[in-house]
Amino acid sequence: MLSRPASIAGIVPALVTALMFSACAGQRPVEEAPGQAGARAAHRPAPAQLTRTLGEQAAVVAVRQVGVPYRYGGSGRGGFDCSGLVYYAYAQAGRQVPRTTASLWKAMRPVGERDLQVGDVLFFNIAGKMSHVGLYIGQRRFVHAPSSGREVTIAELDAEFYRRAFLRGGRPR
Repeated sequence: MLSRPASIAGIVPALVTALMFSACAGQRPVEEAPGQAGARAAHRPAPAQLTRTLGEQAAVVAVRQVGVPYRYGGSGRGGFDCSGLVYYAYAQAGRQVPRTTASLWKAMRPVGERDLQVGDVLFFNIAGKMSHVGLYIGQRRFVHAPSSGREVTIAELDAEFYRRAFLRGGRPR
C-alpha cells in the first residue's frame, strides 16, 4: 500500500553535499594576525558543525537509518516505528522531542507544505486518522519507517499515496 522507496544511493550523497555546501555558505572568513593562525585553528570547529541547523542534523541521522527494520514501538538501531525514528534522529541531534505521533502533532509548530525545511516532521492521515510521521530531507522527499515487514526508507512526498495523505509539517518549537 505504501509507495516504492527512492534509491538511497542517490539521496545520501546529494543530502550530505547539500548540507555541506549550505553549511559553508554561512561562514565568513576570519582574518588572522601573523603568527595566530595555528593557535586559532586548533580551537575552531569544522565549518559544517557551525552552521548545520538542528533539523539538518536530525535529517542526516535519519537518512543513516535507511535499511534498519521497522519495529512497532522501536526507537533505536534495532528497529524503528515512524515516531521512534523521528524521536531517535532528534535525540542524536541534541534535542528531545515527544515519542508518539499524537504528542509530536501537539508539540510541533505547524508548517505549511510550501514552507517545509530539512528536518521538519511530516504528518500523514493513514486509514482515516493522523497516524504516520516522516522526516523531511528536502527536494520533496522524506525518510520514514513505513510499516511492519518493511525497513526505514526514503519516499517521495509527491507520490500519489503520500500527496493525498499529507496533513502538514511541524517544526520543533
